[in-house]
Amino acid sequence: MIGFLIKKTFFDLWDNLFRIALVNLGFVLSAAIPILLPTVLADIPLLALAVIILGTFWCVLYLVATALSVKSISDYGSFGFTDFFANLKEGIPTAILLSLAALFWLLLAYVALPFYAKLGTMVGLFAASLVFWTLVIILMAFQYILPIRARLDKKTGKILKKSFILFFDNPGFSLFVFLHNTVIFALSLFLAFLAPGPAGILLFLDEALRLRLLKYDWLEAHPDANRRHIPWEELLAEDREKTGTRSFRSFIFPWKD
Repeated sequence: MIGFLIKKTFFDLWDNLFRIALVNLGFVLSAAIPILLPTVLADIPLLALAVIILGTFWCVLYLVATALSVKSISDYGSFGFTDFFANLKEGIPTAILLSLAALFWLLLAYVALPFYAKLGTMVGLFAASLVFWTLVIILMAFQYILPIRARLDKKTGKILKKSFILFFDNPGFSLFVFLHNTVIFALSLFLAFLAPGPAGILLFLDEALRLRLLKYDWLEAHPDANRRHIPWEELLAEDREKTGTRSFRSFIFPWKD
């Protein structure tokens, strides 16, 4: 399943490379607002702070709209500017949720963890360890927030609940997804985040959830089946046929096939 996930994501990314690069360019320009503009407004602290807050929220909203848009790519379709702009409006509640969740995570990481770590007692060490593993679990679960919003639910409570359910039911897979996207993020640095970039990472997350949901559809149809023996070859047969195989020449010169 993992091999096919990587293959399908690469094919979809390649087929929509221009669109992905364009979306990534928009994010890079958006990120410049809270990062660079406040330095120009250093003499006006309140305005600089407002720019940081609003600019950061805009970046989060942009990512939400991207996640909602790339869903169509993993479903063997595409999206246009009209779709993306519509998703910006639709994604506002999720952007608020994601912003608050990120703020909570940062407070734990930069306030609670150092506080308990500096106590120098066994109680402090235990509390720091508890906070650390809480941060890890939250980070792993939050990978699923945007794809769940795109595919499964719009309600805040249900999005969070399903994110944690997916993580605890698939810890190994969640760790793989995190490590994969860490590598992709590092590789994106060399291409100025134009490819694969944020859109490529969100596409992979959506592809991962889409294929993982096949497991739950199968288990629902076979409630007495062994959860450790999922017939992935059978479940992925249709997607393998749709995705197909390609030669190296077809990637470089697709018009010659």
